[in-house]
Amino acid sequence: MPELLVERHEHVEVWTLNREAARNAISRALLRELSDNLARVDGDRQVRAVVITGSGDRAFCAGADLRERQTMSEDEVRAFLRELRALFRGFEKSDRVFVAAINGAALGGGAELALACDLRVCRAEAVLGLTEVSLGIIPGGGGTQRLARLMGPGRAKDLVLTARRLRADEAYRFGLVNRLAEAISARDAAFQLAESIAKHAPIAVACAKHAIDEGLGLTLDEGLDVEHLHYERTLASQDRLEGLAAFLEKRPPLYRGE
Repeated sequence: MPELLVERHEHVEVWTLNREAARNAISRALLRELSDNLARVDGDRQVRAVVITGSGDRAFCAGADLRERQTMSEDEVRAFLRELRALFRGFEKSDRVFVAAINGAALGGGAELALACDLRVCRAEAVLGLTEVSLGIIPGGGGTQRLARLMGPGRAKDLVLTARRLRADEAYRFGLVNRLAEAISARDAAFQLAESIAKHAPIAVACAKHAIDEGLGLTLDEGLDVEHLHYERTLASQDRLEGLAAFLEKRPPLYRGE
């Protein structure tokens, strides 16, 4: 049985971590399937956004599979973390937009998976936490770095050093998640968000994503240079011409990612 279920809905895919009995923990097999599918969508211009969620309603992802971890040597753990970090960095470098639909607990590596996505939609009953210090380790999938960039070092230390679990409303208030799903499921809310992105010009969306990410930590002038470089990519696109034509003809644009 595959550990990752993939559904395609026009320009949006939904990836479901299919390990409900293990609280959707990341095994080596699941990590390989995620990496393989990332490579696939990176080569498919028809996919513009991906929603990642967990099966069931208990957990989005409980982090690394600790039962499997007990059987691994130190070198195997190091190799696992290298592949995990490469996967998460791949989400950020991808032209696709990744939306985490946090349907339950997102802990440890599960929280890091959500942090590596571009946007996060959270079920109101979910909890999130980087709880690794309670297990004698630290976040190894980029959690210390992404959380501090998102929330600031003070709040990041508060959460990481105490291994505290945040309620969804706290996570929203702190800016850790973008939207709360209350009237509908996290998956449905995340899918609606992904669809609202996928209808726009994919080259422009990708360039905007990268301009924001690459400008972090730069001076304003350096960031403006980054923005200009990405604007130049949109200037040469057929989608830009289609957007102008559709505006003048008062019709919906038909973007092809060209």
